Amino acid sequence: MATDPRTLPEFPWDRLRPYAERARAHPDGVVDLSVGTPVDPTPAFLQEALAAAADAPGYPTVAGVPAVADAVRAWFERVRGTGPLPGLGVMPSIGSKELVAWLPTMLGLGAGDVVVHPEVAYPTYDVGARLAGATPVAADATTALGPDRAVRLVWLNSPANPTGRVLGVEHLAKVVAWARERGAVVASDECYADLGWTAQWDPDQGGRQVPSVLDPRVTGGDLTGVLAVCSASKRSNLAGYRAAFVAGDPAVVRGLVEVRRHAGMIVPAPVQAALVASLSDDAHVAEQKARYAARRAVLLPALLAAGLVVDDSEAGLYLWARAPEGTGASCWDLVARLAEAGVLVAPGDFYGPRGVGHVRVALTASDERIRAAAERLGAAPVVTSG
Repeated sequence: MATDPRTLPEFPWDRLRPYAERARAHPDGVVDLSVGTPVDPTPAFLQEALAAAADAPGYPTVAGVPAVADAVRAWFERVRGTGPLPGLGVMPSIGSKELVAWLPTMLGLGAGDVVVHPEVAYPTYDVGARLAGATPVAADATTALGPDRAVRLVWLNSPANPTGRVLGVEHLAKVVAWARERGAVVASDECYADLGWTAQWDPDQGGRQVPSVLDPRVTGGDLTGVLAVCSASKRSNLAGYRAAFVAGDPAVVRGLVEVRRHAGMIVPAPVQAALVASLSDDAHVAEQKARYAARRAVLLPALLAAGLVVDDSEAGLYLWARAPEGTGASCWDLVARLAEAGVLVAPGDFYGPRGVGHVRVALTASDERIRAAAERLGAAPVVTSG
């Protein structure tokens, strides 16, 4: 049965418009930290890769050129630390959001099927289930689901948007084992995996790489029923190219390719070329990560100085902030107070009821705007305890 658009939730960003107008009224302009859209230039060599492939008169393939699969396999082994992944299925996608939104439909889910997603989560997991006519269920623990749920798809998100939380190998392995007992697919959204900040998850500090759901320590060397979704948007400033991919169980990936062939959902050949170039070069990713690290080093202490508490935020593009216990400030209270200072952030309830006390603060603004936000936060506390 087709989805009635009236059953979909209100598009969350529409609710932020009055606060955006208030923030724009600041004499020095708005500092928009609400949306995680990259602001730094697309690296020149990626623009060149796109241009070099611009003579593309024929239709590209849905499955992607072989170079995409080769680059993805090499990237997982070299950067994600998985070792070789024999038989890995790979398919490029038109950005990661469309894949998240349409995966339940492409898997054939519908009425009576359950899609599980984190309790504080990117809203598109929920929307994707609704588009398929399935039932979205927010749960962080499999014990909360009970034995009778018809779970067909389990979404994981590590590092998480908005919280920045990272799931370790043991946690990932438990979810995969639980899902396999029920014949469910596990899809892990790993779009922020290159951006670990704490000593535990930052290889530059002697820590470990953020683990992938495709890691043999998670899967036991068996890719059955497991998918990883990754994107070049954040790591390579390619959000405007819509360059992403899904990798994992080759049988599941083949099924996705067949559905998308019928629907004409194809990544343009020049974008595939840029994706290959992005995955094949690590230096530009390190350079971009250093930019975000510098901005985080300015913004995090400013939030703390303004009286906020920052939870999790161990990886990714965001700081997950709240008022101290006992102040009674909701996420919308914080949005309003920050908007008065010309700083726009996202309210936590965009990401589910469990986020009602937090705001999400993005690192995706220019160095100058990040400094401006820090100066404004330092001028007066956002909240006071007691």
